[in-house]
Amino acid sequence: MAAPKPTKSASSQPAGKGKSKGQAGDAEPEKVIAENRKARHEYEIVDTLECGIALVGSEVKSLRAGKLSLDEAYGRVDATEVWLIGCDIPEYEKANQLNHQPKRPRKLLLHRREIKKFASLAYEKGLTLVPLKMYFKNGRVKVLMGIGRGRKLHDKRQKLKAATAKREIETALRGRTRGGR
Repeated sequence: MAAPKPTKSASSQPAGKGKSKGQAGDAEPEKVIAENRKARHEYEIVDTLECGIALVGSEVKSLRAGKLSLDEAYGRVDATEVWLIGCDIPEYEKANQLNHQPKRPRKLLLHRREIKKFASLAYEKGLTLVPLKMYFKNGRVKVLMGIGRGRKLHDKRQKLKAATAKREIETALRGRTRGGR
């Protein structure tokens, strides 16, 4: 006779009661639209914050096509709102007369406490709100904003020198391990 199958423990979920798509704990990977690599070079990022963004339909369609430029974008605090200025989302070709303006200011969606904490910190201490990347997460467009302190020219040189030295050490170690086989 075959051995009986082990029963499920009391902590497991009953059959058919799995998590639905929109529930917390859903680990859907984020699809990166664009990254602002220049920001990490120009600024020393002190803190980051994920926030939503208010967009119109043609902007979302253009983002799904992968068209976006964050190079000259920055965040601006206006009373109780935070705006993304200078972000270039090109027009969607098939939207003809219902299209959007490519460089219009876009409102960032934050809670009041987040606005008070991060945006006022940037305003008080002379820091800058910089968009680091824009991505889709659970079907919604999100922006990773960073609070950055501008780097001086000698700081940039030191960072590049340290990165180059680290890269050389890694390649030397990699070459040593491959050659020793």
